[in-house]
Amino acid sequence: MAVPKKRTPASRRDRRRANICIKEPTLVKCKKCGKPTLPHIVCRECGFYKGKEYINVMAKIEKKTKAMAAANVKEKKEEVVVAEKPKAKAKTTKKLPAKKETSKE
Repeated sequence: MAVPKKRTPASRRDRRRANICIKEPTLVKCKKCGKPTLPHIVCRECGFYKGKEYINVMAKIEKKTKAMAAANVKEKKEEVVVAEKPKAKAKTTKKLPAKKETSKE
């Protein structure tokens, strides 16, 4: 394993770490919808990049709404089934005989 010959001075270490920080991302306006997006990335709002449509956003939205509607219908059916179930009788428990106390004197 490699081992450094000399100890790294604090000033050199700090100069190196000066550029290790969280930077605000640079954003550009989408040419189609005007929303801020990352450069060289397809716009999430409209699905366009360099004037071409790469993602059909409307199809994705329609698919999501269909899935949500199907889930809501399924939940309603489950609620009806739960409401129609008859209540079960309460279980009775056997009482155990009381323990006799024995004292040692």
